[in-house]
Amino acid sequence: MCDLANGRLEVCKDAVGGLDAVYFINFGDYNPETGITYDGVNGDVIDAVSGVSTLYKYELKGTNTFDQVFNSSRENGTAFVEQTLTMTLKKQDATTHKSVKMLAYGRPNIIIRNRNNQYFLAGFEHGMELTTANASNGTAMGDLNGYTLTFVGMEKIYANLIDVTTESALATAFGGATIVTS
Repeated sequence: MCDLANGRLEVCKDAVGGLDAVYFINFGDYNPETGITYDGVNGDVIDAVSGVSTLYKYELKGTNTFDQVFNSSRENGTAFVEQTLTMTLKKQDATTHKSVKMLAYGRPNIIIRNRNNQYFLAGFEHGMELTTANASNGTAMGDLNGYTLTFVGMEKIYANLIDVTTESALATAFGGATIVTS
């Protein structure tokens, strides 16, 4: 059955745009069919994830976006969500060169934290592919010296919200996972 179950009233203007951080999970660290516990009320909201020991945190400032586009085809009888994360990492170094290479070789699951302290799990089932990684030195002295990365994922639904509002609660929800920052 595909019937609606809820309406929606106009909301207050108390939200802001932008991203604060992303946390990478090596693909395969959790089983999307058996390693997830969902909120009993909201269904698609994640309460806990088992099997993850490490979350790799990247702090973000400036121009970073996470967009989700729901695609539906009456002709094909299909529906899917294209998830796109574009992030800028400032200053090039050998460690980040290697990390970008490893991100390109894999297909990580990515937790996105926005500026409203909401956490989303992107690439939930299929992971996110690093489709472009531009290492830029700019032209002028004020231009970017760093990386612009674009990740794309295809999933059945929008990125699941995770039922946490702090980084320590996130680590707890992921079974006490260690958050690595460097």
